[in-house]
Amino acid sequence: METITPSKVKRDQLDAGAMFVLESKGSWVHCGYHLTTSIVAPALLSLPYAFGFLGWTGGIICLVAGALVTFYSYNLLSLVLQHHAHTGTRYLRFRDMTYHILGPRWGRYYMGPIQFLVCYGAVVGQTLLGAQCMKAIYLLSKPNGTMMLYEFCVIFGCFMLVLAQIPSFHALRHINLFSLLLCILYSALATAGSVYIGYSKKAPEKDYSIIGNAESRMFGIFNAIAIIAFTYGNGIIPEIQATLAPPVNGKMFKGLCACYTVCATTFFSVAISGYWAFGNGSKSFILSNFVDDNGRPLLPKWFILMVNICTILQVSAVAVVYLQPNNEVLEKTFGDPKEDKYSLRNVIPRVISRSCAVTMCTIVAAMFPFFGDINALIGAFGFLPLDFILPMVFYNLTFKPTKRSLVYWVNVTISVLFSMVSGIAAFAAVRQIIVDAKTYQLFANL
Repeated sequence: METITPSKVKRDQLDAGAMFVLESKGSWVHCGYHLTTSIVAPALLSLPYAFGFLGWTGGIICLVAGALVTFYSYNLLSLVLQHHAHTGTRYLRFRDMTYHILGPRWGRYYMGPIQFLVCYGAVVGQTLLGAQCMKAIYLLSKPNGTMMLYEFCVIFGCFMLVLAQIPSFHALRHINLFSLLLCILYSALATAGSVYIGYSKKAPEKDYSIIGNAESRMFGIFNAIAIIAFTYGNGIIPEIQATLAPPVNGKMFKGLCACYTVCATTFFSVAISGYWAFGNGSKSFILSNFVDDNGRPLLPKWFILMVNICTILQVSAVAVVYLQPNNEVLEKTFGDPKEDKYSLRNVIPRVISRSCAVTMCTIVAAMFPFFGDINALIGAFGFLPLDFILPMVFYNLTFKPTKRSLVYWVNVTISVLFSMVSGIAAFAAVRQIIVDAKTYQLFANL
């Protein structure tokens, strides 16, 4: 596998993926937009559900710990990338970085497949979520409507076919600014809706106890940790940093600060208000709690309509961000760096290959509407190692801090702890898939 070293090579020596998809033209503000879209996604609407397995104390502790560890982890990863850029080798992709630090096999057989599963799984999950929001809007207007969930997956997939053709990561900066505003808006709406229902006469009885026997509680805790890890997960930090125009010094840190300001505002408000209003009755998607068991809305229809529209639009932005590593591989495989990015030689294979990728995502989302269980497994195998383990390993191997230093042992402790958590969370996710398997049905109308 060839390692990309753009500071040493001329532009015409870069492959099409690095040249066209990961073009380095952005500022730290643009980086903040990309980071916020990739992290502050509709997955945060599952946080009250995670609190149901953890309770107030455990939920708050895990949410704070997730923020601190991922901010620290992403900053370490940025410092490692920055260090290599200073020494003359700027890595634009996670797998190139892994190839250089851990060796060719790790880059080719571990990082490549794991990142692909994480990102492609995220796109499938966003497609399914977008379809569910569309269906919710449809049922508001036609409570006895007969359209199936898979039909909405196809509609959302058609929308994604258009967005997927945006040529580069940097070209998404305006969309991701809009996405940032949308995530703040729907988080505020979700918080306001939860508080309104919590104080209304229609409020469900609040129960904050953790239900189940000792075994189910234990597995529930690790499922909740996997949900929180998935919510904070990113998996594409090198690709986002690749969009920065050189020199990159300090730009990623500013982008992370901007991103985590939005994280703190949205994650905690949605998690606390949702769990306060619905307790252990919080559903895996908090907007589902805004409708009672008989399908009657607990909030004005226009309110539910607005929050679902905001979610659909932001979901589409998140999905197109997580398509970028896939787009980069396709561009590298089928593109010609010697031709112009907008030449027919590059546009035709780009449109065909990206359309095929989106079509496959749409088919998977339509066929497997229970993909949330599979995403929990992907999160345990993917997001936890990529975001909670490898950055610490990369930092220690790159900077070689002395074993007497605090940073060395902090990194080792985090790596070991989250390696164990990853293993247990993966086991818990597999167990949940087995438990739920009896309810699985292809093209189910959930």
